[in-house]
Amino acid sequence: MKRTYLSTIVLSVAALVGGQAMAADVAASATRGKVKAELAEAVRTGNIYADVSGLKLNELYPQRYAAQPAVAAKSYAQTQAELAEAVRTGDIQADVSGLKLNELYPQRYAAQPAVAAKSYAQTQAELAEAVRTGDIQADVSGLKLNELYPQRYS
Repeated sequence: MKRTYLSTIVLSVAALVGGQAMAADVAASATRGKVKAELAEAVRTGNIYADVSGLKLNELYPQRYAAQPAVAAKSYAQTQAELAEAVRTGDIQADVSGLKLNELYPQRYAAQPAVAAKSYAQTQAELAEAVRTGDIQADVSGLKLNELYPQRYS
């Protein structure tokens, strides 16, 4: 049993590290140190897959890990109210196409209110601020300039 558990952990870590290595080619935003820190955190909290069952270690062996903070659930009345509003506005999925009812049949539902657009001056001011702080995408990696060159931006 102990040997099976150990081999499961080793295989899970190997799969996680291998998957992270392949993902690093696609998105170069993760540094080696960051990946190692994320792996260490996942092992510490049990947020790695135990085996092919799809369960994580903290789901299989909850007594070995600290309890996850509970998310406040909505009441039945809140859920029913949200559903009624979604049905009324057509904001529910129509079929397997992924379209919502109000997208398939716009004539059946009230038009969505238009959001006021920003002025040209507001847009230019936001762009200037983003350039000044480095809060713009640097390249296809998805990193921002202030993430690539933190020494250039305060």
